[in-house]
Amino acid sequence: MNLFDIPAIDQHAHNLLKPEVAARSSYAAAFTEGYDPEIINLHARNTFFYRRSLREIAAFLNCEPQEEVILARRESLGLEQLTKLYLSAANLEAIYLDDGLQPDSILPLSWHEKFVPVKRILRLEVLAEKLIAEIDDFDTFVERFISEIDPPPFEVVGFKTIACYRCGLDIQPVSLAAAACSFYDFKQQLEHQLLRLADKHLIDFLLQQALLVAAKYQLPVQFHTGYGDPDLDLRLANPLYLRRLLELREYRHVPVVLLHASYPYTREAGYLASVYPQVYLDFGLAVPFLSVSGMRATLRQLLELTPTSKVMYSSDAHSIPELYYLGAKWGRQILAQVLEEAIRDSDLTVSEVDGIAAAILRENALSLYMKK
Repeated sequence: MNLFDIPAIDQHAHNLLKPEVAARSSYAAAFTEGYDPEIINLHARNTFFYRRSLREIAAFLNCEPQEEVILARRESLGLEQLTKLYLSAANLEAIYLDDGLQPDSILPLSWHEKFVPVKRILRLEVLAEKLIAEIDDFDTFVERFISEIDPPPFEVVGFKTIACYRCGLDIQPVSLAAAACSFYDFKQQLEHQLLRLADKHLIDFLLQQALLVAAKYQLPVQFHTGYGDPDLDLRLANPLYLRRLLELREYRHVPVVLLHASYPYTREAGYLASVYPQVYLDFGLAVPFLSVSGMRATLRQLLELTPTSKVMYSSDAHSIPELYYLGAKWGRQILAQVLEEAIRDSDLTVSEVDGIAAAILRENALSLYMKK
């Protein structure tokens, strides 16, 4: 089964780094969620993902599968030509970019639009941090926060929250008074530390304000779930913590997208999608970062229970253009393998799989995000 003729919607990815920033970064850093120098400079190069990727990249660039040779080849091509080649080979219909990752170090959405249609995913915590730096009064801050997202900016097709990173997914009700106290406490702390919003009361409060706006417009809200860099507590990244939120009537019409297959809580995510109408899933980051058998097992687990109308492709690509290509290649290959297994197992028929593949690669995302 060859799925490369189906143009994919990459429903969650990130901007590429500016060339001068990338020049200061280790190439191996793009192949790990770790950021300790020992992880990046030694251990990341000994993962299945890195070793497999080096061979894939070398074959694509027609050079030897050695990092220094690949780096020289990349330098000779230049970032624009390299990105054009990779995005063309990835056969992407559009990319939905979360531009809140390292916002001072990345190329703008307009740069990416030279190669592929782009829509924006607005990261809520980055917006909140920007406004906190500018505003001293809590009521004014809340008014500005809501006015920035209601109505959503024209280019925005969804919101994104990294509450999982900052305080975990056990989102609780927060009163206006409690949020105000947290706001003023946080403002005082800024005199002695860098601006990084990690106050649970304030994050939970702002997220629930944003969910009310998303309900008004039926705008999808992406939740980081499952593994990521060491900034998160993986124990609190289990999407089952979202059950209380999913049960609340006021958020019933907010499409909730659980990112990264919630790995390693994949079956838990699949269960939620199978019983809550508003819950959707993607499998970016798990694909292509895991081993081949790991990617296959993760997608199998998602589809054990999840309706195929709720699963979407993404790459979670960031920093370098190779990740868009590797995600698209392995996303299609692993999906094809799992669907072929489903035919052999009699879960699906041959006549059904083409439609299911197209739904997962593009149509589910188009249907979900284009309601705005």
